[in-house]
Amino acid sequence: MGVLSNKIHRDQLKPGDHIYTWRNAYLYAHHGIYVGEGKVIHFTRAAGREIGTGTVLDRFIFSSSPSHSSENPCTSCDDPSGRDGGVMSSCLNCFLSGGDLYRFEYGVNPAFFIAKARGGTCTLASSDPSEDVLHRAFFLLQNGFGSYCLFKNNCEDFAIYCKTGLLVFTSISVGRSGQAASIFSAASAIACSPARYLTTTFSGLSAFGAGIYCLHRLVCDIGIRRDVSKVPVERLVDRVGLVESEVATEMVKRD
Repeated sequence: MGVLSNKIHRDQLKPGDHIYTWRNAYLYAHHGIYVGEGKVIHFTRAAGREIGTGTVLDRFIFSSSPSHSSENPCTSCDDPSGRDGGVMSSCLNCFLSGGDLYRFEYGVNPAFFIAKARGGTCTLASSDPSEDVLHRAFFLLQNGFGSYCLFKNNCEDFAIYCKTGLLVFTSISVGRSGQAASIFSAASAIACSPARYLTTTFSGLSAFGAGIYCLHRLVCDIGIRRDVSKVPVERLVDRVGLVESEVATEMVKRD
């Protein structure tokens, strides 16, 4: 693994790893937690659909996984039929769905983070021990991870919470997802286009836009943000609203 790619081989996997695979010609990545014995726990939007906006666009842009016919179901995976979405267990083959295997990196330095221009591949935050990661993943498999939201509570948010236990408590910002942060970062770079008047060259404008994009990605990273706090998984599931209120109060006291 390195700056160019986080791709790994299956024999390098360890229980508690945060893994992902790219979908639809690298349009987006689907994330999950490898729990051993060829199984992955991951978070989906509805009936096995990995990601979506909740609109008709989902039929054309996003895929569903795992996907099996009723005549040939995968006996190793949770059956997504009859589900309203949520946390599920799949075999590694179905999770990858023919894609390559990548491992998300934790505890990287800012220079490395910025060099990885595509979001959703690494974070400055440190990972907890694998036993804590697995405990959260299996607990959420049984109890759920709340309602799916493309920008605030998606598959990457789920995997990052399992790895770190960090919860974003503000309601006006993006969640933990680096992919979502990249979208907002790109929007910020475009919004700053009036700065073109500060430079007369294409290279200068490109450098300025790239700088805004990288800076926004960095300040949105879960490892550098201040609107986060560590929340035990049992409290997260039992009393989500109360936890967020308590965390917000605690952070106000710190300030």
